[in-house]
Amino acid sequence: MNLAAQYLYALSATLFILSLKWMSEVKTSRRGNWAAIAGMMIAVAATFMAYHVLHIGLLAAAAVVGAVIGIPIAMKLPMTAVPQRTAMSHAFGSLAVALIGVAEYHQRAPNIDAFTMSILASEMILGFLTFTGSCVAFAKLQELIPGRPFVYKGRNVVNLATLAAAAALAVALVLHPGRELLVPAMAACALLFGFLLVMAIGGADMPTVIAILNSYAGLSAAGLGFVLNSKILVVAGTLDGSSGLILALVMSKAMNRSFLNVLFGGVGAAPAAASNGQPKQTRSVKAYLPEDAAAILEEARTVVIVPGYGMAVAQAQHAVKELADAIRARGEDRKVVYAIHPVAGRMPGHMNVLLAEAQVPYDRLLEMNEANPIFPEADMAIVVGANDVVNPAARTKADSPLYGMPILDVDKARSAVFIKRSMNPGFAGVDNELFYLPQTMMVFGDAKKVLTAITAALKQA
Repeated sequence: MNLAAQYLYALSATLFILSLKWMSEVKTSRRGNWAAIAGMMIAVAATFMAYHVLHIGLLAAAAVVGAVIGIPIAMKLPMTAVPQRTAMSHAFGSLAVALIGVAEYHQRAPNIDAFTMSILASEMILGFLTFTGSCVAFAKLQELIPGRPFVYKGRNVVNLATLAAAAALAVALVLHPGRELLVPAMAACALLFGFLLVMAIGGADMPTVIAILNSYAGLSAAGLGFVLNSKILVVAGTLDGSSGLILALVMSKAMNRSFLNVLFGGVGAAPAAASNGQPKQTRSVKAYLPEDAAAILEEARTVVIVPGYGMAVAQAQHAVKELADAIRARGEDRKVVYAIHPVAGRMPGHMNVLLAEAQVPYDRLLEMNEANPIFPEADMAIVVGANDVVNPAARTKADSPLYGMPILDVDKARSAVFIKRSMNPGFAGVDNELFYLPQTMMVFGDAKKVLTAITAALKQA
């Protein structure tokens, strides 16, 4: 490898590291994205300099196909579909890594040393399980299949047995690298494990699953980097894998659940019928009009807005900003802030990105620990499509799957407006106790239309 390529690889790795640092802050996230793009372009250019390409036409054709498919998707993709697109990126990236691993195996077999074979087997298992797991995550996020977990008696035993079979086949390959039939058998076990693993995880945990799959894809790429002696692939894969794992752990902590509970807990499954045979009691709520909410807002001095996935679905972030501006326009003593739960939406930072798109000032976006002390002093909390992250059952009901999860303390505000399409539960599949509190006003309808109506009524008051 020539010296120029090595310097370019070092520059690329530096940009990857800086991109993660900059993307950790909202104010510098755009710079972080540009750094990552520049780093990848430099890495590709350095690779062409470092190696002799035999079939440049095939690479050019692949690049054209990828651009023709990828650019329109990136330009037209709605923000609500970013989690799905992320899942499919993990799927195709991990599949590519796994298939390259298979190709490397067939080129080198049977003369493969134990270390190289163990790395190849590990990255193939990670790549294949990430592929099917990401496909299932996409299907759940896109609502092609139900978001609730697919649970059955002994599912964890089946899952772990499938993974153990893949690991056993990998060990056999390390001991006998010439047995080529072990490769498709190992791949099949890994594909099945990825499918079963994510099928058993509920929609409420999809943000964490996305981070976990990101970690698996990165670790698979790092393993391939060792086999190909590619330092930049090792660096990039390790950064991707470690950051994804750290994010998954942070999000698990935010939900007050262990990492293993997310993977094997089956949260969101349909609750079992009551053992006493009595029918479940139904409760009703009173529906209010947007004008009723506007009447309360006329006198509200402190307002906390809580965005959720419903805001993303309705693309109501601009309507939220317009309502906040209308409230603040009623006097300098009016205060409006936004409370952001760590797992609101369907991927980390989902709400921050949407509100930033609507030009909401960064200093008004409060994390959970900053927002919760404000709720007892708030005249009104406005919940826009959030559900599980504001459910008081997380504090009061020990038998709830949400119990122990830190939530936004909307129930402590003097009044609350809950904007929602229907009474359907959130991704965790449990009823929201906030609906039935005396200070809660349920306003049903599309979030964007409801917010627009509230804003119009407030301006006319």
